Amino acid sequence: MNRSVDFGFGCMRLPVLKQDDPASFDYEKIEKLFDAFLEQGFTYFDTAYTYHGYHGEEAVRHALVERHPRESFQLATKLPLRDFKDQEDMEHIFNEQLEHCGVEYFDYYLLHNMGTNVYEKCKKYDAFGFVSRKKAQGQIKNIGMSFHDMPELLEEILTEYGSMLDFIQLQVNYADWEQPNVQSRRCLEIAPKFHLPVVVMEPCKGGTLINLPEEGLDLLKDYHPQASAASWTLRFAASQTGVVRVLSGMNTMEQVMDNTAVFKNFVPISQEENEIIRKVTAIIEKNTPIPCTGCAYCTHGCPMDIAIPQYFALYNNISRITGSFSSHAVYYNNLSLRHGKASACIGCRQCEQACPQHLPITDFLKQVAEKFEGGSSFPVRK
Repeated sequence: MNRSVDFGFGCMRLPVLKQDDPASFDYEKIEKLFDAFLEQGFTYFDTAYTYHGYHGEEAVRHALVERHPRESFQLATKLPLRDFKDQEDMEHIFNEQLEHCGVEYFDYYLLHNMGTNVYEKCKKYDAFGFVSRKKAQGQIKNIGMSFHDMPELLEEILTEYGSMLDFIQLQVNYADWEQPNVQSRRCLEIAPKFHLPVVVMEPCKGGTLINLPEEGLDLLKDYHPQASAASWTLRFAASQTGVVRVLSGMNTMEQVMDNTAVFKNFVPISQEENEIIRKVTAIIEKNTPIPCTGCAYCTHGCPMDIAIPQYFALYNNISRITGSFSSHAVYYNNLSLRHGKASACIGCRQCEQACPQHLPITDFLKQVAEKFEGGSSFPVRK
């Protein structure tokens, strides 16, 4: 069976000139990527108020809105639920977003990163009512909600407010399909009960499913020698019932051409391929001690300016190395000259409240500190 699934450009990880400056946009590269995406026949761009250090929407304005007719693209952005203080502040942020993006309306507008920590706040200040009024005024075409929490809470929220939504955005990928802290499958199964189409975010789990352990990549290559790791995870997400669109954060031309090809000639995942995916998932779990996607939500407001996602990536990478020299400790030391070390954590747990994956970040930071700061951080040569 072949069915049409749309593809969207996720703008959370755009090319930058300086890796430690999320707002140092490489506009020459971004414009080429956006143009190529449009030329391949796709039109959906997803950004947010908080992306790229609160400058992501401006990048989309410069690279997309100011260079292409408004009717040639669909734009999605999000209300930052952790940031607003009250109804008046929601109005201020929304107007700011219109200005940042250079548009008069949003095709899609989401309540961003809904979860236990912000749900009561949304009820108190009537966030659902706010976006509904904006839709009635013509400033929003479709209302959605991006969700990072447990299926029980999702069902509770949709029971109360599902009738106000036009779609829901969920983290769906094969590594998180049965993962207890994400539960992609169970969340996905709830959406049809409320007749809500699903847009998939994090299909590649922040690059984790692209940079696979060699053993896992070999399994995929043995079955499909020419297929990229990305094509497997995109096809897996798009093959699920109720999914109408899949987002992917792309920052190279190779990624744009490879990913768009998947959706121009979409072939659902077969049962045999699902069996291979299950084996790859087991390999990933064995080789990835910290299941971080690199979204960096945890860093917003960290009083010690700890580079949490970068440290976790280094920890995961060095954990796969046995008995040979690694440069990861050098990178850690250099990074910690510009940011707080892992050991600088004061245990305030603001990061854990913000984490969409519900990771015990403070505990993981202790492991990172022990690995990189506890004596020699370099594996011993054999």
